[in-house]
Amino acid sequence: MRITANDLKPGMIINHRDRLWRVVRTEHVKPGKGPAYQQVELKGLLDGTKLNERFRSSEPLERVRLETAPFQYLYDDGDQLHFMNQDTFEQIALPRASLGENVVFLREGMVVDILLHEGRPVEVELPETVVCTVVEAEPVVKGQTAAASYKPAKLDVGLRIMVPPHIETGTKVVVSTRDHSYVERARE
Repeated sequence: MRITANDLKPGMIINHRDRLWRVVRTEHVKPGKGPAYQQVELKGLLDGTKLNERFRSSEPLERVRLETAPFQYLYDDGDQLHFMNQDTFEQIALPRASLGENVVFLREGMVVDILLHEGRPVEVELPETVVCTVVEAEPVVKGQTAAASYKPAKLDVGLRIMVPPHIETGTKVVVSTRDHSYVERARE
């Protein structure tokens, strides 16, 4: 699908230089002299490389539509993560590095969305939030709850995050997979 650089929005996938890129940020720039342009930050879908590109406002670009399919996470064999398509039961393996540091949130049996381009997997989308258990948290200091403060805590997935003072060891918490931040106490 053809679009112009003015139509670019964060989250879109484009084909540029024969590679797939996700638009991270766009900024319309109108210099004092010369034509306006779009300053665009792109992230490579397959390898995660970043690219800052300048497009003329009316420059034609190719927007790519990806198919989304639900896959169940099966297991990790060290280098590869194995998933099974929920509709066709076809199994695929993706490099562990394709998930980056979010790999810690994968749990056996978890259903994730995998983005496919022409039948080839290009990206794994985890649920926006996951429930984790706090395995280490500092005790509350009396009077500390009066001000909006946070304390460090370690989760069962090995990640360290900041949590409110009332969270204790053994508490289940909801964590954002986007920025690894505390969202709320999990409902039991």
